Amino acid sequence: MSDSIVIIPTFNELGNIEKMVRKVFDLSHSFHLLIIDDGSPDGTGAKVRELQSEFLGRLFLIERQGKLGLGTAYITGFKWALERNYQYIFEMDCDFSHNPEDLIRLHGACAKQNYDVAIGSRYVPGGGFVNWPKDRIRLSKSASIYVNLVTWIGIKDPTAGFICYKRKVLEAIDLDKIRFIGYAFQIEMKFAAKRLGFSFVEVPIIFTERVEGVSKMSRNIIKEGIFGVLTIQWNSFFSSYKK
Repeated sequence: MSDSIVIIPTFNELGNIEKMVRKVFDLSHSFHLLIIDDGSPDGTGAKVRELQSEFLGRLFLIERQGKLGLGTAYITGFKWALERNYQYIFEMDCDFSHNPEDLIRLHGACAKQNYDVAIGSRYVPGGGFVNWPKDRIRLSKSASIYVNLVTWIGIKDPTAGFICYKRKVLEAIDLDKIRFIGYAFQIEMKFAAKRLGFSFVEVPIIFTERVEGVSKMSRNIIKEGIFGVLTIQWNSFFSSYKK
């Protein structure tokens, strides 16, 4: 039994999913994988089902009908993981923008250095980008500055989606109070954990533009991020994320 589960939401990731599964299972630490597929018409879910026979007891799949959002996928995955004995619960993209080898360093930051949350960060020394368009970098950096100005969260990369949570963090947060389903979800989860007093570390990573598939970024996601940050801070004056 592994102490670690990596949660990967997917939609039309047939070009990446098998390579990702095999790469994670080749790492020196034993990770389990939970794929949450939102009814991918390209057959991503079917490919995972095929691979499950090879990786019995290590590769798990939840299939949902339609695109229900990044945040709801992770909340579903968190609840699934908490029902089992996993101590370290990870978020990661399927498109190799996050290097699976960095899972080892994120795990070490929580398991060996004893931080509660480890963030794969583009904006600390040693972090950065490969092949990402300049307009996306400007947007991401501006978003990070904006989030910190509004929330005072004190995290250089608050929109990051490559994260390790200790079990106790997700047990302490009332996950049903997490409101956002797009990239504002990433900000809200970090904000909730910060408000509950958990410790953070930002581990430098190199973020690489996807080669296979299509980016999920949209105007609605950007809009949610802008107005969602204001909502997160405003609501914090009246309610707590504590379970």
